[in-house]
Amino acid sequence: MTSTTKPAPAVFPGAPAAGARVDARTWIAVAAGMLGAFMAVLDIQITNSSLRDILGTLSATQEEGSWISTAYLCAEIVVIPMTALFGRAFGVRRYMIGTTSLFLVFSTLCGAAWNLESMIVFRMLQGFTGGALIPMAMTLVMTRLPSSKRAVGMAIFGLTATLAPAMGPTLGGYLSEIYGWPSIFYINWVPGVLLIAGMIYGLDREPSQIRTLVNADWLGIGLMALGLGCLTIFLEEGNSKDWFDSEFIITFAALALVGILGWVATSFTRQQSFVNLRLYGQRNFLIATVLSAVTGMGLYGSSYLLPLYLGQIAGYTPMQIGEVIAWVGLPQLIVMPFAAALSSKVDNRIMCSFGLLLFGGSCLMNAYMDATTGYDQLMITQIVRAIGQPFVMLTLSNFAMNGIAPKDMPSASSLFNMTRNLGGSVGIAMLATSLTNREHFHSARLGESVSTYAAPTQERIDQMTQAFVASGIDPATAANQALAALDRIVRREAYVMAYNDGFFIVGAILIGCIAMVWLADKVKSPGGAGGGGH
Repeated sequence: MTSTTKPAPAVFPGAPAAGARVDARTWIAVAAGMLGAFMAVLDIQITNSSLRDILGTLSATQEEGSWISTAYLCAEIVVIPMTALFGRAFGVRRYMIGTTSLFLVFSTLCGAAWNLESMIVFRMLQGFTGGALIPMAMTLVMTRLPSSKRAVGMAIFGLTATLAPAMGPTLGGYLSEIYGWPSIFYINWVPGVLLIAGMIYGLDREPSQIRTLVNADWLGIGLMALGLGCLTIFLEEGNSKDWFDSEFIITFAALALVGILGWVATSFTRQQSFVNLRLYGQRNFLIATVLSAVTGMGLYGSSYLLPLYLGQIAGYTPMQIGEVIAWVGLPQLIVMPFAAALSSKVDNRIMCSFGLLLFGGSCLMNAYMDATTGYDQLMITQIVRAIGQPFVMLTLSNFAMNGIAPKDMPSASSLFNMTRNLGGSVGIAMLATSLTNREHFHSARLGESVSTYAAPTQERIDQMTQAFVASGIDPATAANQALAALDRIVRREAYVMAYNDGFFIVGAILIGCIAMVWLADKVKSPGGAGGGGH
């Protein structure tokens, strides 16, 4: 018995034995960790629906405003791989309390930002402190819960990963409309204080190992920060700057390549790296992280396209968009416990395939929208997506963590969550570019058909001109307004087709990845039937 527990480090112990009883303190600590992960993921996109108000207050342009989200995401992706090192150095309890406290301070400063530069700096610091909360929540599940309870923990963690990207713009829209945009940052105090209280009560004090910071692979950390930071900027800013037509983008692409290759090289030449990249050599973990990136692309991509479509084409307010998006969140609360119970009895490859089929299928259903598509038509696709997502996130977590040694749990959690966020960045970059290119393509094609020389077009222009004349406008102005109205209709239809293409791309990729699931080993959630009795 003692031989199984002795080698485990003090800060990241191996999980308790399968039949061990979990006390209330542990559950409170795990729940607090989940609250932190939800809050950190939520804040990635919470500014999206309030961006116009924020930019108006800070006197910034739309292009400059994109850095508000980029700064947060960039810092978050950089800090995620470093959480294992910081957790060892400060102890999980001290690190979680400290990073959450700083996150709340920087959130408050974001709400009080006086210009764009201050907002970008505070958002970056907010991302650096908040990003740690995502992998640490997963690490708490793997190291504090016995295997028989882990499916429940992973189910809750899966909810934070799937609900938060959808809820971010919704919550941001509601808060900014009712209380003003600074409230989207101040609201973090509610979950933040609960998280700190949960950590103080639920986790024991641990010895700090500050010496690990002195001996850390700082060259590798620097190269990682350079590579991931520049890659995020490259992906987030690429479309607005015309990709490789911009020297700015070429520079950041080159720096990203140098940084990532340098990080990989130093990781494999050092005995003790700050995060264990060798985990990618394990087949199940590699497949799970690749699929995690694809799922991140689907999660963030669909939550990027749909609000944009509803705002631009359907003319919905942030509140109305929130009512549509809510349907991708609420059913998950019912589905996730069912998926967790099933995961210990059914081959997780079957469950993941089912989830990807529903998730991808819901995106393909969205690929046939028209300008009249709204709440009623989208509710079904949102519910289908909500049923599929929990099956994917829960099973991918199980694949990733299957067979990982206790000492590597923090590294595995960091890499798994990092790739999901990077997948989200890739997905949004790809869809933003696709939207621009496909809108130009469809505009050109529709323009060829809707020619002023074509009889149906002439007939439609005459009808519209007569309608304007009947409303009291002089004939010359009425003719110009009819042409302008027709041009707007053509542009609107081109955008609808471009949004449809974007959903089709996401759906096709998600369904295409089902084949990859079957390259993984057969996995079930630990605990099996025995877990149900505790």
